[in-house]
Parts: sequence; structure tokens; C-alpha cells
Amino acid sequence: MLWSKSVQSLAPSPHHMTETAEGTELCFPQLLNNSCRKPVQPHSDEWLVFMALSFISVLTAALNLLVIISISYFRQLHSPTNLLILSLAVSDFLVGLLLMPVEILFTEACWFLGDLTCALFYVVNFTITSSSVGNMVLISVDRYLAVCDPLHYTTRVTLDRTIMCVCLCWLCSVLYNSLILKDFLRQPDSLKSCYGECAVVPNYITGFVDCIFTFIGPITAIVFLYIRVFVVAVTHARAMRSHISSVTLHHSVTVSPKKSEMKAARSLGVVVFVFLICFCPYYFSSLVGQDLDDNGSYSPFVVWLLYSNSCLNPVIYAFFYPWFRKSVKLIVTLQMLQPDSCDAKII
Repeated sequence: MLWSKSVQSLAPSPHHMTETAEGTELCFPQLLNNSCRKPVQPHSDEWLVFMALSFISVLTAALNLLVIISISYFRQLHSPTNLLILSLAVSDFLVGLLLMPVEILFTEACWFLGDLTCALFYVVNFTITSSSVGNMVLISVDRYLAVCDPLHYTTRVTLDRTIMCVCLCWLCSVLYNSLILKDFLRQPDSLKSCYGECAVVPNYITGFVDCIFTFIGPITAIVFLYIRVFVVAVTHARAMRSHISSVTLHHSVTVSPKKSEMKAARSLGVVVFVFLICFCPYYFSSLVGQDLDDNGSYSPFVVWLLYSNSCLNPVIYAFFYPWFRKSVKLIVTLQMLQPDSCDAKII
């Protein structure tokens, strides 16, 4: 979730009458004393940044939309694990479709959409991001059960139970974020320093508790589960090497367990490492009690680093699978429009 004890703001800096200069444009000229100032026109290099961020937003939405269409349309992909990936792709798709464009358009611009829209934006913002974290925890649990308890996996993890877990994840995310933002929803204009600003200012206790529930707790669970999966994978690889070595004792066969061990380490390490890299900087200020910039809000780099996880997720969770490349080919070439294409052999 995008949260901190400091100001979360999508607005230009405040404007006071004593600072009014000739030619300065205000967000709301009729409110001379309370209006925020309009930002200056961007330079050429800022337009390049705008185009780059817009491309990332479109790419994030497009990649996750391909994941959504693939898993939803092709029946062979209807499995509990893929359903979790689908839920994650939905949250990441909304990041690219809603959160990134708002961040691009309104971070340094006036907010003209009203106080209620501002409040609803933060509820949607927090809900989408926290649900993404929740989906990652569910995926970690799914992989833990599949590797560490394969005999009971098919009976414990079913489509109905997975659907229930996904629905609970989204429902709890909505209720939780609505609860911690209830005061902001009641009086969304009470936290503004000037008209034309969209900001939320949580207190230190709320920010710290939220950091525990939406970052420290989930990341601890994810790391613990992935370590257990890695240990079991390495143990199985060594056991297989020992078995093959005993069978081929009198044959000139060389068995190297390092390949399978490194493959497990690489795939699991990418998941955990990328998640930590993208999320840790954002929550660092809440953990150490310091702001990330002089304005009391997060720097654009840290925000976009967090958002970039939504662009990387389809690469990490889907591009590593051959079925995704096959389904994308069918989608892009429009072969999915043919009769009975939903029953195509993907796996």
C-alpha cells in the first residue's frame, strides 16, 4: 500500500498572497489566498520523462492484460495457481491503467476532480497495491504446498478454495483501507494546505501499524515460504542425484546437481529480490521515522520503483512459462477468434 506517516500529495505547492508574483497562474484564481499555484511549463527533458513514464504505464497495462486474457480464455490454464496469477495480474493491470496515469498527470499539476474523487482515489490506490501484496502471499503459500506437500496438494488446493481466498484477499483489502482512511473519507478537504491539492496525512501510529500489516508481515511470510521451498527443492535434487549415482555406479555417467539447484535458486531469488527492491525504499521512511524528501512526501523515483513491480510481475510470473508465450501468439495472431480455440492445447 502507498502509505507513510508523512504527507501523500498529488498537487503543486501552496500559494500565499504575499508570495504572489506578476504572471503567476493559480489553480483557482477566484481563491487568491488559498489556491495552489500552477506548475511551470515543463522543459524538453521533462517531456522525455513524461513520454517514458507513459510508455511504462501502457506496457504495464498491456502485459498484464495479456496475462488476464490468456488465463481467462484458455480452459487448459484454469488451475488454482494460474487463478492466483490472474488475480495478481488484475491488480497490476489496474496499477498501469489507473495509478500510473494519475501519478503522471497530477503529481505536479492542479487537482480539479474534487475532494470526493481525491478520497476515492486514495482508497482505490491503497486497495490495489495492498491486494497485489496479498496475491503474492497467496502465490507463495500455493507454491509452498505444491513443493513441500505434493501428496495432499490436489485435495487441499482446489479451484473453489482458491476463488474464495482471492475474493477474501480483495474484500479484506477494501475493508482494511476504508477503515484506516475513514476520517479522510468523512472530511477529504480537511488535510489540504491549499485548493487544488489532493493529499492524505496519516499519523505516525497508523503509518507504523500499516507498515507492519502491509509490508513487514507479508514480506516475512513470503521470504520464509520461499526459503522452505528452496530447501526442499535442493534436498530433492540431492536425493535424485544420490539415486541416479547408485543406479549408474558402474556406468560412465556424470550427474551434476548444481544445475537444478541453481535453477531453483534463480527463479525463487528473482521473485523475492525484485519484490524487496521495489517495495523496501517506499517503506524505509516509515521504518526509520524519516521523510524521503524535503516536502514530507515520497520522491517520484521511489513511487515509480514501487509501481515498476507491477510491470515486472507478468515477466516474473508468466514470461517464464512456455504456455504464456503460446497463448500470446494465439492472441496476437487472432487465432483465438476461431471456433473452439478456447480448448487449444496450451500446456
